[in-house]
Amino acid sequence: MKYVFISNPVAGNKNKEKILSRIKSTFRQLDDEMIVENTVYSGHAKLIAEEYAKKYGSECVVVSCGGDGTVHEVANGLAGTDTPMMVLPLGTGNDFAKKIYGAKDINVENVIKSFGLYNGKIKYEVKPIDLIDYNGEKCINVMSFGLDTLVETLGKKMADKAPFLGHQAYNLAIVPILLKPLHYKISFDITCVNKENGEEYRMTESNKDFALFAICNASYYGGGFCPAKDAVLDDGLLDFALINGLKLREAAPMITKYSAGTATQQTFPEFITNGYAKRGKLWMEDGSALLGNCDGENFDYNELDFFVDEKALKLCFIKD
Repeated sequence: MKYVFISNPVAGNKNKEKILSRIKSTFRQLDDEMIVENTVYSGHAKLIAEEYAKKYGSECVVVSCGGDGTVHEVANGLAGTDTPMMVLPLGTGNDFAKKIYGAKDINVENVIKSFGLYNGKIKYEVKPIDLIDYNGEKCINVMSFGLDTLVETLGKKMADKAPFLGHQAYNLAIVPILLKPLHYKISFDITCVNKENGEEYRMTESNKDFALFAICNASYYGGGFCPAKDAVLDDGLLDFALINGLKLREAAPMITKYSAGTATQQTFPEFITNGYAKRGKLWMEDGSALLGNCDGENFDYNELDFFVDEKALKLCFIKD
C-alpha cells in the first residue's frame, strides 16, 4: 500500500516537518511506501490527489496534512474514486477534523498514534461519506453565505499575519464585522426534507433579508463555530441554519450559543430557521457575486446550484 502525504510546507502546524520525519522513520520498517508531496501553489493538492488516485486506485491512501484548505482540495481530487483520504489535522482551524475526531480541541499526536503511524501498526476503517456538489466543485464541510463569509475572510487574513493566534483569529474577526449592518440579500429555491416523514418540500425566497446562511455536510467552521451540531456525514441530507437579518443587540446573545451548537430554531425561534436540504439554487437578483464560501474558500458565483453527492468520498476513520 502507498501512503501519499500531501503537505503545504509553509502553512499550519510548526512541528509538521518533525512529525512527518518521525512517521517516515516508522515506514522504513514496513513494506508499505510513504510518499511526501509538498504543494507549491493553490489547487496543487487537488491535482496531486487526482494523479495518485488515477494511478493506484484503492492501493493508495492520500493523507491530507494541513487544515481545511488542504482537506478541501484533496477531497475534490479524490471524489468519485476508489482512493480513500486520511486527515491529519496539521492546519490552523482544522474544522472538518473536529467533526470526524469528535473534539473541538484536537490533539494531533493522539490522532497520529490512533492510526498507528508512529508504531507501524497502521489501522483505520474506510467509510464513504457525502459531499456537497456546488457548480461542479465539491464541498466536504460547510457552505455558507453572509456574515460568516466576512468573518472567514478577515479571520484568515489575521491568521496569516499572526499564525500564533490560531483559530482565535476567527473569534477576533467577529468584532469588526458585527459593527457593520447585519443585513444581506439572497434569493433561493431549495428542496428540503422533513426528516420525520421523509416528505420533500420547497423553501423559496426572493431578496431574502438575512444575516447568515450555513448549509452543512459536517458541523464546524470558522475556527470552531457550530451551525449543525448533529450533522451526519453519510445520511444524504444537508443540515442548514438560516438566520434573519438582525441588529447587533440581537446578534450578541447568539454568538456563544452558535459556537456551542445550541443557537437553533428552538432557542431563537424569531430569528433562526433550521432544516434539511437535498438540493437547490441560490442567486443574486442584481447579478452581483454571492457573499459565500465553501470550506472557507470564497467564490464569486452570482448563481449557484448544489446537491448532496451521496457517498462520494471514501474517508479513513480511527478504528476502535
